[in-house]
Amino acid sequence: MKIKYIVYTLLIVGIGALVAYRVSENKSEKSDSKEKEGKKKPAKVTGIVLKSQVFADNLALSGSLEANEQIEIRSEVSGIVEQINFSEGSSVSKGQVLFKVDDIELRAQLAQVKTKQGLASENERRARLLLQKEAISQEEYDIASADFQSAKAETQLIQAQLGKTTVRAPFSGKIGLRYISTGTYVTPTTVIANLVNTSQLKITFSIPEKYAGQMKINSTLTFSTSESKEKYTAKIYAIEPGVDVTTRTLKMRAITQNPEGKLLPGTFANVALPLEKINDALLVPTEALIPIQNGKKIFVAKNGKAKEIIVETGARTAKSILVLTGLKVGDTILTSGVMSLKDDSPVKVTIQKN
Repeated sequence: MKIKYIVYTLLIVGIGALVAYRVSENKSEKSDSKEKEGKKKPAKVTGIVLKSQVFADNLALSGSLEANEQIEIRSEVSGIVEQINFSEGSSVSKGQVLFKVDDIELRAQLAQVKTKQGLASENERRARLLLQKEAISQEEYDIASADFQSAKAETQLIQAQLGKTTVRAPFSGKIGLRYISTGTYVTPTTVIANLVNTSQLKITFSIPEKYAGQMKINSTLTFSTSESKEKYTAKIYAIEPGVDVTTRTLKMRAITQNPEGKLLPGTFANVALPLEKINDALLVPTEALIPIQNGKKIFVAKNGKAKEIIVETGARTAKSILVLTGLKVGDTILTSGVMSLKDDSPVKVTIQKN
Protein backbone atom coordinates (compact mmCIF):
# COMPACT_ATOMS: atom_id res chain seq x y z
CA MET A 1 0.00 0.00 0.00
CA LYS A 2 2.85 2.36 0.78
CA ILE A 3 4.34 1.77 -2.64
CA LYS A 4 0.96 2.58 -4.22
CA TYR A 5 0.72 5.87 -2.30
CA ILE A 6 4.28 6.73 -3.27
CA VAL A 7 3.49 6.15 -6.98
CA TYR A 8 0.35 8.33 -6.79
CA THR A 9 2.29 11.04 -5.00
CA LEU A 10 5.02 11.02 -7.67
CA LEU A 11 2.42 11.23 -10.44
CA ILE A 12 0.66 14.20 -8.85
CA VAL A 13 3.96 15.99 -8.27
CA GLY A 14 4.98 15.30 -11.88
CA ILE A 15 1.71 16.63 -13.30
CA GLY A 16 1.94 19.74 -11.11
CA ALA A 17 5.51 20.37 -12.24
CA LEU A 18 4.46 20.03 -15.90
CA VAL A 19 1.57 22.53 -15.48
CA ALA A 20 3.87 24.98 -13.71
CA TYR A 21 6.40 24.68 -16.53
CA ARG A 22 3.79 25.39 -19.24
CA VAL A 23 2.45 28.44 -17.40
CA SER A 24 5.97 29.77 -17.06
CA GLU A 25 6.65 29.20 -20.77
CA ASN A 26 3.44 31.01 -21.82
CA LYS A 27 4.32 34.04 -19.72
CA SER A 28 7.79 34.05 -21.24
CA GLU A 29 6.38 33.94 -24.81
CA LYS A 30 3.95 36.82 -24.11
CA SER A 31 6.75 38.86 -22.64
CA ASP A 32 8.94 38.21 -25.67
CA SER A 33 6.07 39.13 -27.99
CA LYS A 34 5.52 42.43 -26.21
CA GLU A 35 9.21 43.18 -26.35
CA LYS A 36 9.23 42.47 -30.09
CA GLU A 37 6.22 44.70 -30.62
CA GLY A 38 7.85 47.44 -28.62
CA LYS A 39 10.95 47.08 -30.77
CA LYS A 40 8.99 46.93 -34.11
CA LYS A 41 10.86 48.76 -36.87
CA PRO A 42 9.16 51.91 -38.22
CA ALA A 43 7.74 51.68 -41.75
CA LYS A 44 9.79 53.44 -44.42
CA VAL A 45 7.63 55.98 -46.26
CA THR A 46 8.10 59.10 -48.37
CA GLY A 47 6.42 62.43 -47.83
CA ILE A 48 6.34 66.12 -48.68
CA VAL A 49 6.11 69.26 -46.59
CA LEU A 50 2.87 71.01 -47.48
CA LYS A 51 3.17 74.52 -48.94
CA SER A 52 0.55 76.95 -50.19
CA GLN A 53 0.34 77.48 -53.94
CA VAL A 54 -1.51 79.58 -56.50
CA PHE A 55 -4.24 77.45 -58.03
CA ALA A 56 -6.14 78.50 -61.15
CA ASP A 57 -8.93 75.96 -61.51
CA ASN A 58 -10.35 75.16 -64.95
CA LEU A 59 -13.73 73.56 -65.52
CA ALA A 60 -13.67 71.04 -68.41
CA LEU A 61 -16.96 71.11 -70.34
CA SER A 62 -18.51 69.94 -73.58
CA GLY A 63 -20.14 72.39 -75.96
CA SER A 64 -21.18 72.81 -79.57
CA LEU A 65 -20.40 75.46 -82.16
CA GLU A 66 -23.29 77.29 -83.82
CA ALA A 67 -23.40 79.87 -86.58
CA ASN A 68 -23.78 83.43 -85.38
CA GLU A 69 -26.69 83.85 -87.83
CA GLN A 70 -28.36 81.09 -89.83
CA ILE A 71 -31.64 81.01 -91.75
CA GLU A 72 -33.46 79.06 -94.44
CA ILE A 73 -34.03 81.23 -97.50
CA ARG A 74 -37.68 81.08 -98.59
CA SER A 75 -40.06 83.08 -100.76
CA GLU A 76 -42.88 84.99 -99.04
CA VAL A 77 -45.06 84.72 -102.13
CA SER A 78 -46.00 81.80 -104.37
CA GLY A 79 -44.95 81.75 -108.02
CA ILE A 80 -42.50 80.63 -110.68
CA VAL A 81 -38.82 81.41 -110.07
CA GLU A 82 -37.58 83.40 -113.06
CA GLN A 83 -34.06 84.33 -111.85
CA ILE A 84 -31.46 82.82 -109.52
CA ASN A 85 -28.61 85.23 -108.80
CA PHE A 86 -26.30 83.21 -106.52
CA SER A 87 -23.95 80.26 -106.80
CA GLU A 88 -23.92 77.38 -104.34
CA GLY A 89 -21.27 77.77 -101.66
CA SER A 90 -20.59 81.42 -102.52
CA SER A 91 -20.40 84.40 -100.19
CA VAL A 92 -23.12 87.02 -100.45
CA SER A 93 -23.49 90.53 -99.05
CA LYS A 94 -26.38 91.96 -97.08
CA GLY A 95 -29.06 93.26 -99.47
CA GLN A 96 -27.81 91.25 -102.45
CA VAL A 97 -30.61 89.88 -104.70
CA LEU A 98 -30.68 86.10 -104.39
CA PHE A 99 -33.60 85.18 -106.67
CA LYS A 100 -36.76 86.63 -108.22
CA VAL A 101 -40.27 85.21 -108.55
CA ASP A 102 -42.28 86.01 -111.67
CA ASP A 103 -44.48 89.06 -110.91
CA ILE A 104 -46.46 89.57 -114.14
CA GLU A 105 -49.81 88.84 -112.45
CA LEU A 106 -49.06 91.15 -109.54
CA ARG A 107 -48.08 93.98 -111.90
CA ALA A 108 -51.37 93.54 -113.74
CA GLN A 109 -53.24 93.64 -110.43
CA LEU A 110 -51.31 96.78 -109.48
CA ALA A 111 -52.34 98.53 -112.67
CA GLN A 112 -55.96 97.59 -112.00
CA VAL A 113 -56.00 98.84 -108.42
CA LYS A 114 -54.19 102.06 -109.40
CA THR A 115 -56.97 102.80 -111.89
CA LYS A 116 -59.54 102.08 -109.21
CA GLN A 117 -57.62 104.30 -106.77
CA GLY A 118 -57.57 107.16 -109.30
CA LEU A 119 -61.33 106.96 -109.80
CA ALA A 120 -61.93 106.79 -106.03
CA SER A 121 -59.67 109.82 -105.55
CA GLU A 122 -61.63 111.84 -108.08
CA ASN A 123 -64.96 110.82 -106.53
CA GLU A 124 -63.70 111.86 -103.10
CA ARG A 125 -62.61 115.27 -104.49
CA ARG A 126 -65.99 115.89 -106.07
CA ALA A 127 -67.84 114.78 -102.95
CA ARG A 128 -65.76 117.18 -100.86
CA LEU A 129 -66.69 120.11 -103.13
CA LEU A 130 -70.37 119.17 -103.02
CA LEU A 131 -70.24 118.88 -99.24
CA GLN A 132 -68.81 122.40 -99.02
CA LYS A 133 -71.81 123.61 -101.05
CA GLU A 134 -74.11 121.50 -98.87
CA ALA A 135 -75.27 119.65 -101.99
CA ILE A 136 -74.71 116.23 -100.32
CA SER A 137 -74.84 114.95 -96.81
CA GLN A 138 -71.86 114.23 -94.58
CA GLU A 139 -72.67 110.53 -94.82
CA GLU A 140 -72.41 110.54 -98.61
CA TYR A 141 -69.01 112.24 -98.39
CA ASP A 142 -67.80 109.72 -95.78
CA ILE A 143 -68.71 106.85 -98.13
CA ALA A 144 -66.70 108.41 -100.99
CA SER A 145 -63.76 109.05 -98.67
CA ALA A 146 -63.82 105.45 -97.37
CA ASP A 147 -63.84 104.10 -100.94
CA PHE A 148 -60.74 106.17 -101.73
CA GLN A 149 -58.88 105.03 -98.60
CA SER A 150 -59.75 101.38 -99.34
CA ALA A 151 -58.45 101.67 -102.93
CA LYS A 152 -55.29 103.33 -101.65
CA ALA A 153 -54.69 100.53 -99.13
CA GLU A 154 -55.25 97.89 -101.80
CA THR A 155 -52.61 99.55 -103.98
CA GLN A 156 -50.14 99.53 -101.12
CA LEU A 157 -50.85 95.82 -100.50
CA ILE A 158 -50.14 94.88 -104.14
CA GLN A 159 -46.96 96.98 -104.08
CA ALA A 160 -45.82 95.12 -100.93
CA GLN A 161 -46.50 91.78 -102.63
CA LEU A 162 -44.49 92.93 -105.64
CA GLY A 163 -41.57 93.82 -103.36
CA LYS A 164 -41.59 90.30 -101.93
CA THR A 165 -41.03 88.74 -105.36
CA THR A 166 -37.41 89.91 -105.12
CA VAL A 167 -35.62 88.04 -102.30
CA ARG A 168 -32.49 89.65 -100.86
CA ALA A 169 -29.89 88.42 -98.37
CA PRO A 170 -30.85 89.65 -94.87
CA PHE A 171 -27.20 89.54 -93.75
CA SER A 172 -23.77 88.81 -95.19
CA GLY A 173 -22.73 85.17 -95.16
CA LYS A 174 -22.26 82.02 -97.17
CA ILE A 175 -24.98 80.34 -99.24
CA GLY A 176 -25.25 76.57 -98.94
CA LEU A 177 -26.70 74.07 -101.39
CA ARG A 178 -29.49 75.17 -103.73
CA TYR A 179 -32.72 73.12 -103.69
CA ILE A 180 -34.55 74.71 -106.66
CA SER A 181 -33.96 75.57 -110.30
CA THR A 182 -35.18 78.36 -112.54
CA GLY A 183 -38.82 77.63 -113.40
CA THR A 184 -39.59 75.92 -110.09
CA TYR A 185 -42.95 76.83 -108.58
CA VAL A 186 -42.24 77.91 -105.00
CA THR A 187 -44.45 78.62 -102.01
CA PRO A 188 -43.62 80.08 -98.58
CA THR A 189 -42.92 76.50 -97.38
CA THR A 190 -40.29 75.83 -100.07
CA VAL A 191 -36.67 75.94 -98.83
CA ILE A 192 -34.46 77.62 -101.44
CA ALA A 193 -31.09 77.37 -99.65
CA ASN A 194 -29.43 77.99 -96.29
CA LEU A 195 -27.62 81.22 -95.52
CA VAL A 196 -25.02 81.07 -92.73
CA ASN A 197 -22.82 83.75 -91.21
CA THR A 198 -19.63 82.03 -89.99
CA SER A 199 -17.40 85.07 -89.49
CA GLN A 200 -18.37 84.66 -85.83
CA LEU A 201 -19.48 81.47 -84.08
CA LYS A 202 -21.43 80.88 -80.89
CA ILE A 203 -20.47 78.21 -78.35
CA THR A 204 -23.35 76.89 -76.25
CA PHE A 205 -22.53 74.90 -73.10
CA SER A 206 -23.84 74.23 -69.58
CA ILE A 207 -22.11 74.29 -66.19
CA PRO A 208 -23.08 72.60 -62.88
CA GLU A 209 -25.18 74.87 -60.70
CA LYS A 210 -22.56 75.03 -57.91
CA TYR A 211 -20.35 77.15 -60.20
CA ALA A 212 -23.15 79.51 -61.25
CA GLY A 213 -22.09 82.26 -58.83
CA GLN A 214 -18.63 82.46 -60.40
CA MET A 215 -19.85 83.16 -63.92
CA LYS A 216 -19.58 86.69 -65.33
CA ILE A 217 -20.38 88.32 -68.66
CA ASN A 218 -17.26 89.03 -70.80
CA SER A 219 -15.24 86.26 -69.09
CA THR A 220 -12.77 84.64 -71.50
CA LEU A 221 -12.53 80.89 -72.07
CA THR A 222 -10.50 78.59 -74.33
CA PHE A 223 -11.68 75.67 -76.42
CA SER A 224 -10.54 73.15 -78.99
CA THR A 225 -12.37 70.94 -81.47
CA SER A 226 -12.28 67.21 -82.05
CA GLU A 227 -10.52 67.54 -85.42
CA SER A 228 -7.87 70.02 -84.27
CA LYS A 229 -5.72 70.53 -81.18
CA GLU A 230 -5.42 74.26 -81.87
CA LYS A 231 -6.61 76.44 -78.98
CA TYR A 232 -9.20 79.15 -79.63
CA THR A 233 -10.54 81.85 -77.34
CA ALA A 234 -14.11 83.00 -76.84
CA LYS A 235 -15.95 85.51 -74.66
CA ILE A 236 -19.11 84.81 -72.67
CA TYR A 237 -21.84 87.22 -73.78
CA ALA A 238 -25.10 85.67 -72.53
CA ILE A 239 -26.17 83.60 -69.49
CA GLU A 240 -29.59 82.07 -68.85
CA PRO A 241 -31.36 83.83 -65.94
CA GLY A 242 -32.10 80.55 -64.14
CA VAL A 243 -30.83 77.01 -63.54
CA ASP A 244 -32.47 74.13 -65.42
CA VAL A 245 -34.33 72.20 -62.70
CA THR A 246 -34.09 68.93 -64.63
CA THR A 247 -30.32 68.84 -65.20
CA ARG A 248 -29.31 71.27 -62.39
CA THR A 249 -27.13 73.13 -64.88
CA LEU A 250 -26.85 76.71 -66.09
CA LYS A 251 -26.72 77.32 -69.85
CA MET A 252 -24.60 80.08 -71.36
CA ARG A 253 -23.12 81.23 -74.64
CA ALA A 254 -19.79 82.58 -75.74
CA ILE A 255 -18.76 84.06 -79.09
CA THR A 256 -15.53 83.57 -81.02
CA GLN A 257 -14.11 85.17 -84.15
CA ASN A 258 -13.71 82.96 -87.22
CA PRO A 259 -12.20 85.19 -89.94
CA GLU A 260 -10.41 82.35 -91.74
CA GLY A 261 -13.41 80.01 -91.63
CA LYS A 262 -11.50 77.16 -89.94
CA LEU A 263 -14.33 76.48 -87.49
CA LEU A 264 -17.56 74.91 -88.74
CA PRO A 265 -21.04 75.17 -87.18
CA GLY A 266 -22.20 71.96 -85.52
CA THR A 267 -18.69 70.96 -84.44
CA PHE A 268 -18.13 69.49 -80.96
CA ALA A 269 -16.06 71.76 -78.67
CA ASN A 270 -13.93 70.92 -75.62
CA VAL A 271 -14.31 73.98 -73.40
CA ALA A 272 -11.87 74.96 -70.63
CA LEU A 273 -13.59 77.52 -68.42
CA PRO A 274 -11.36 79.24 -65.82
CA LEU A 275 -12.88 79.49 -62.35
CA GLU A 276 -11.94 81.64 -59.37
CA LYS A 277 -8.18 81.89 -58.71
CA ILE A 278 -6.98 80.69 -55.26
CA ASN A 279 -3.75 82.32 -54.06
CA ASP A 280 -3.13 80.11 -50.96
CA ALA A 281 -4.35 76.70 -52.14
CA LEU A 282 -3.21 73.46 -50.48
CA LEU A 283 -2.51 70.82 -53.14
CA VAL A 284 -1.49 67.25 -52.31
CA PRO A 285 -0.50 64.41 -54.65
CA THR A 286 -3.42 62.19 -55.59
CA GLU A 287 -1.56 59.08 -54.34
CA ALA A 288 -1.62 60.47 -50.79
CA LEU A 289 -5.42 60.39 -50.69
CA ILE A 290 -7.14 57.26 -49.34
CA PRO A 291 -10.89 56.76 -49.95
CA ILE A 292 -12.90 55.68 -46.89
CA GLN A 293 -16.57 55.01 -46.27
CA ASN A 294 -17.52 58.53 -45.22
CA GLY A 295 -15.05 60.51 -47.31
CA LYS A 296 -11.27 60.66 -47.72
CA LYS A 297 -8.27 60.57 -45.41
CA ILE A 298 -4.58 61.47 -45.51
CA PHE A 299 -1.71 60.36 -43.25
CA VAL A 300 0.62 63.01 -41.85
CA ALA A 301 3.80 62.41 -39.86
CA LYS A 302 3.93 63.71 -36.27
CA ASN A 303 6.63 62.80 -33.74
CA GLY A 304 7.70 59.74 -35.72
CA LYS A 305 4.18 58.34 -36.07
CA ALA A 306 1.54 58.35 -38.80
CA LYS A 307 -1.57 60.34 -37.90
CA GLU A 308 -4.83 59.83 -39.77
CA ILE A 309 -6.56 63.08 -40.91
CA ILE A 310 -10.07 63.22 -42.44
CA VAL A 311 -10.11 65.84 -45.23
CA GLU A 312 -12.51 67.55 -47.62
CA THR A 313 -11.36 67.96 -51.20
CA GLY A 314 -12.19 70.16 -54.16
CA ALA A 315 -11.02 70.31 -57.76
CA ARG A 316 -8.23 68.13 -59.05
CA THR A 317 -5.56 68.29 -61.73
CA ALA A 318 -3.76 65.42 -63.45
CA LYS A 319 -1.42 64.89 -60.47
CA SER A 320 -2.81 66.87 -57.52
CA ILE A 321 -6.02 67.48 -55.64
CA LEU A 322 -7.16 70.58 -53.77
CA VAL A 323 -7.69 70.03 -50.03
CA LEU A 324 -10.24 72.36 -48.46
CA THR A 325 -10.17 71.31 -44.77
CA GLY A 326 -8.08 69.19 -42.38
CA LEU A 327 -4.55 70.26 -43.34
CA LYS A 328 -2.35 73.30 -42.79
CA VAL A 329 0.85 74.68 -44.23
CA GLY A 330 3.91 72.84 -42.85
CA ASP A 331 2.23 69.44 -42.39
CA THR A 332 4.31 66.47 -43.56
CA ILE A 333 2.09 64.56 -45.97
CA LEU A 334 2.87 60.87 -46.45
CA THR A 335 2.72 59.98 -50.13
CA SER A 336 3.97 56.38 -50.51
CA GLY A 337 3.52 53.21 -48.46
CA VAL A 338 0.35 54.67 -46.92
CA MET A 339 -2.04 51.81 -47.71
CA SER A 340 -0.52 49.55 -45.03
CA LEU A 341 -0.37 52.25 -42.34
CA LYS A 342 -2.61 52.54 -39.31
CA ASP A 343 -3.17 55.45 -36.98
CA ASP A 344 -0.12 55.89 -34.66
CA SER A 345 2.04 53.47 -36.68
CA PRO A 346 5.77 54.29 -36.34
CA VAL A 347 7.22 55.68 -39.57
CA LYS A 348 10.54 56.78 -40.96
CA VAL A 349 9.91 59.54 -43.50
CA THR A 350 12.07 60.46 -46.47
CA ILE A 351 11.14 64.01 -47.50
CA GLN A 352 10.80 64.66 -51.22
CA LYS A 353 10.97 68.06 -52.85
CA ASN A 354 7.67 69.35 -54.16
